[in-house]
Amino acid sequence: MEDTSWIANILTNPFLRGLTIGLVVAAILWVRGLLKARELNSHLKKLREHLHTKLEIDSAENERRKNDLEKIKQERDNLRNMVQVLNQKPGRPELRQVQVYQKAIEIMFEKSPGFAPAWQITVKEAEEELKRAERGIIPFFKRMTTSSSNGSEKTSKKTLELEQSTGR
Repeated sequence: MEDTSWIANILTNPFLRGLTIGLVVAAILWVRGLLKARELNSHLKKLREHLHTKLEIDSAENERRKNDLEKIKQERDNLRNMVQVLNQKPGRPELRQVQVYQKAIEIMFEKSPGFAPAWQITVKEAEEELKRAERGIIPFFKRMTTSSSNGSEKTSKKTLELEQSTGR
């Protein structure tokens, strides 16, 4: 009985009862903490895998964008070179000059109200002259000689007048 009285004393002691209940509660909380830690570690492992996958995808995307950027830069340089080559082809500077003149004419139409009618008359005269020149090679030569002979006729008239006035 002494053995049972010793156990009975321990079980009836309020301090030991509180200690036992506290140890049981601590053991339950400890087990819950271990389970929660295991769950959190599994979530952490999944998050690391997701982060690794995302970084791989971003890296591949950045590499693709870098390659695309290099390709676009190469195309831009090629196009720039082609524009320079095309601008150096025969007739291109003349076309560019015509575009500059066309823009200047548009600006003059806007700024100078009396310019438009005079310009249109001059353009019609020039078109008619070119049409006459396109009809045949002879009229073209006549036109060329007429425009150059007009200047030479004036010079020859002045020469004749000078000769007559000096008495030659």
